[in-house]
Amino acid sequence: MQKVEAVGNWVSKWFTLLVVVVAAFSFFVPSFGTAIAPHTSLLLGVVLFGMGLTLSRKDFARILRRPWPVIAGTVAHYVIMPGIAYLLCLIFHLSGPTAVGVILVGSCPSGTSSNVMAYLAGGDVALDVSIGMLSTLLAPIMLPSLLMLYAGQWVTIPAASLFLGAIRIVLLPVFLGVLVHTIFGDRIAAVNHVLPLVSQTAILLIVCAVFAANHAHLFTAQTALVIPVVILHNLSGYGLGFLFSHLIRLNYPQRKAITFEVGMQDSALGATLAMQYFHPAAAIPSTIFSIWHNISGSTLSSYWRNKDLKKEQSVAAKAVLQHS
Repeated sequence: MQKVEAVGNWVSKWFTLLVVVVAAFSFFVPSFGTAIAPHTSLLLGVVLFGMGLTLSRKDFARILRRPWPVIAGTVAHYVIMPGIAYLLCLIFHLSGPTAVGVILVGSCPSGTSSNVMAYLAGGDVALDVSIGMLSTLLAPIMLPSLLMLYAGQWVTIPAASLFLGAIRIVLLPVFLGVLVHTIFGDRIAAVNHVLPLVSQTAILLIVCAVFAANHAHLFTAQTALVIPVVILHNLSGYGLGFLFSHLIRLNYPQRKAITFEVGMQDSALGATLAMQYFHPAAAIPSTIFSIWHNISGSTLSSYWRNKDLKKEQSVAAKAVLQHS
């Protein structure tokens, strides 16, 4: 078990690089990813089942005890990211599957990577987890509603299918994970140690499927526009998330948590839904987002961690001088 956990830690450390390697491999050897493509929803179900296994009644009770920051962060997430996505589509004149893909990833719940980034940055991890959980539970309603609002001008949105699909792909695995955790309790603790590796492997396979499905369309002018759009989308989410949390006077650790919760998306869900309900090209923004937000999130968390460390060292140095 320790070896599996060690491998999981190694994969976590080099995850962004592994995403790039897998994407390149699937581009040059698309047959492997093509075979995986029909099973992306199952792979995402594995990820979300793992998320459910880590949740308990205490997590739900925490929302009831401190509802305001959780509700505020969730509302900010579902207002800011889809709105930015729509504006970027207009500014960059995106259309068709590319526009739908950008709005789709903007309409997804927050990504699980944000929990790690909030922890590394010294943010309020409990708040981060609570917002991520609530935004995920609301996904079956918010995803079709936001897509109809923002993307309906480019494609027909299968709202009913998306709603039922989100329940099947998102809520059902999470519910089953929570149920298993409730029944078996601490007896599944050993399983939780391998969950990161299982989830990351599933996400890498989803990335492989997306790049294989789009290998003939990756190097086009429309696709090239996706990279700056994704970068602006993510960074704008961070900035507006932090500004929003500052305006409603949350404390510094809470601002960090909401910054990551707003700016980081469940890109694996976006890619899966794009492959299943739209065009494979609509999955490209989600896949690029998956690579980029891990880079930007790691950079931002490192900046905050180093800034806090320097502040602590400065305070300690002043205290020493005062007592000398």
